Amino acid sequence: MAQVKFMQYGCGKMSKYTIRYAVEKGYKLVGAYDINKDIFGTDAGDIAEIKKLGVKVEDAKNFKAGLLKKKPDVVIVTTRSLIGELEDVLTICAECGVNAITTCEEAFFPQNSNPKVFNKIDKLARKNKCVITGAGYQDVFWGNLIAVLAGATHTIKKIKGRTSYNVEDYGVALAEAHGAGMSLDEFDKKVASVDRITKAKRQKLIDNGEYSPSYMWNTNGWLADRLGLTITEQTQKCVPQTYKKALNSSTLGMKIPAGYATGMSAVVTSKTKEGIIIESECVGKVYAPDEFDSNEWTIFGEPDTTVIINRPATVELTCATIVNRIPDLLASKQKGYVPTSQMPVCEFNRK
Repeated sequence: MAQVKFMQYGCGKMSKYTIRYAVEKGYKLVGAYDINKDIFGTDAGDIAEIKKLGVKVEDAKNFKAGLLKKKPDVVIVTTRSLIGELEDVLTICAECGVNAITTCEEAFFPQNSNPKVFNKIDKLARKNKCVITGAGYQDVFWGNLIAVLAGATHTIKKIKGRTSYNVEDYGVALAEAHGAGMSLDEFDKKVASVDRITKAKRQKLIDNGEYSPSYMWNTNGWLADRLGLTITEQTQKCVPQTYKKALNSSTLGMKIPAGYATGMSAVVTSKTKEGIIIESECVGKVYAPDEFDSNEWTIFGEPDTTVIINRPATVELTCATIVNRIPDLLASKQKGYVPTSQMPVCEFNRK
């Protein structure tokens, strides 16, 4: 089998791991792109803290030209959190018939929050016979892990999950999306108010590609798809998280005052035609000294089952999942925008 060639789009915090992990799996990096002019010309090996790779970080403006010239097997995209923010880069990949996988959280199951962009990319990818998808930590820990547990359950009444992560680990886009650094009044106006709307207005926003989902909005859609459930109603509520003392945020480049939002908790509740309720909560914030990542899910039914994972290495797990998913993209007979809910369970990918 020929050596897999990949490109890296976005050379920030996550690329440190995706580049190294892919290279260590035996893949060949043929291009690296970013919008940060301060790192233009930097060897991608330096970004990944490994040996020199002979590939310099280029201006993202050159991405399409590089894609057409180098013709990689797959592009790894590690930039923003909303699918609308990735529309241009994923459209380019789909137009050029190149597979792409992204850490973008909404890209995990974007058809339930931004069908406009999803359908556009899906149509192009089908036409040009490539696969576009979103994956990462949620693929395994909010998705496949729960689906596997469901496979050992006789009846299910409710699936309830709660996960937390430090927004400092992921970059400024994610931190800002969680309202970190905002006053409570600002958080209410810019974040919480988005969900104080009627169902009809929310649906209109979704149809127009203007809705801002929390990560669990897409996770619930993914779980329902994986488990063969039909969602009939879905709601979301975002609540600011605060701390009694000021907290330094290197990602935001500021000290968050005491009582300001350090991030948010988002709870998404989904009712299904089959009577099973999915209630999931994600807490993303700038951590206080005694806080750490956690992941807890319970399936209520016969029998009840709870799984708790404390201190998961969320960043590394996200990036390893991305790289381990690449063989599924390359082997997929289904083309288009294919969520990982429609792929095999993510497996360890040896060299």
